[in-house]
Amino acid sequence: LKMSAMLETPELPAVFDGVKLAAVAAVLYVIVRCLNLKSPTAPPELIYQDSALARFLLKSCPLLTKEYIPPLIWGKSGHIQTALYGKMGRVRSPHPYGLRKYLTMPDGATATFDLFEPQSEHCIGEDVTMVICPGIANHSEKQYIRTFVDYAQKNGYRCAVLNHLGALPNIELTSPRMFTYGCTWEFGAMVNYIKKTYPQTQLVVVGFSLGGNIVCKYLGESQANQERVLCCVSVCQGYSALRAQETFMQWDQCRRFYNFLMADNMKKIILSHRQVLFGDNNMKKPQNLSDADLSKLYTATSLMQIDDNVMRKFHGYSSLKEYYEEESCLHYLHRIYVPLLLVNAADDPLVHESLLSIPRALSEKRENVMHVLPLHGGHLGFFEGSVLFPEPLTWMDKLVVQYANAICQWEKTKSHCSDTEQAVSGQE
Repeated sequence: LKMSAMLETPELPAVFDGVKLAAVAAVLYVIVRCLNLKSPTAPPELIYQDSALARFLLKSCPLLTKEYIPPLIWGKSGHIQTALYGKMGRVRSPHPYGLRKYLTMPDGATATFDLFEPQSEHCIGEDVTMVICPGIANHSEKQYIRTFVDYAQKNGYRCAVLNHLGALPNIELTSPRMFTYGCTWEFGAMVNYIKKTYPQTQLVVVGFSLGGNIVCKYLGESQANQERVLCCVSVCQGYSALRAQETFMQWDQCRRFYNFLMADNMKKIILSHRQVLFGDNNMKKPQNLSDADLSKLYTATSLMQIDDNVMRKFHGYSSLKEYYEEESCLHYLHRIYVPLLLVNAADDPLVHESLLSIPRALSEKRENVMHVLPLHGGHLGFFEGSVLFPEPLTWMDKLVVQYANAICQWEKTKSHCSDTEQAVSGQE
């Protein structure tokens, strides 16, 4: 009895409970850190010049000065926001009805875009078209695009959405060329079609991620490209591929892993058009694109390797550096004179914080530019919702439409004031 009593030590269960408690505490700590649960919610940081336009925007766009509150449990993690956008796009996505248009390019390529008519009258009673450029390898059938288009239609906007060349699985390439990081040919052809078909319409230019680079470069390439353009909105772009390439090879914020996933997706798209791009019987094939490049494509693990071996060769660039330098919007931003809204998220795992000095510096110098930087949102996420389940519409969807509405009202007010001044001067 004494021996059994000695064996029954009360300390063991206490020690065991302590270990369990420590393990639970460690797990909770990791969860809190990974989900950034201690991160505050706040209004987005705004960088802009004090001007009549900026003051009007702050008054007319409540989302610029209001707290952005992501879903409580996971919404403060840029990785989860990005992963949900990438995997799911949006929840309960609508299915807006549009007509697909086909445009033959000078080199034989077939550009396609989808056209969606407005579902209500616009707030200023005018004809306004949003010309939209999606993210890398995206098109009008992506859920985040469908959700945004449906919301814009309900606010009285006609929408034209570019389908990146080679991105739609059911549309064959008709020339040995795909979309690239900064080629504006197809977007320009879509815009020209809209201007010609709807001579009274005014344009709101919208670009998401890579699409943001394309639309900003397009506007800056020529003053004529800005005619009839009310404003431009760019969301989650990186501004300089040359500066970004080094950061995209780093493991910090898992960028190297995202790079691998995006490269794998690009490989699948390129290989689906293998015959047109690499076929021996294709006389139009770029001379510097060879079977050796196809072999390198199979083993590529980064976007940079794919860009170097394949993408830059569609336009004859001699090096990856030249390709990134020439196709980035960085050198065109200062040539944009229409109101320009540049939106990024501070926790975007794909866009390194060093790249945000570009829009910051621009908006500190130019009165037409405003940079909006919420703490959370990830890459094209910006989900909203109370605790766990996000809402179909995101903060981003609402901000773009709210900003566009405000610019339309601003232009109408300016036009009205101008007409009044002319009438008064005529009476004098």
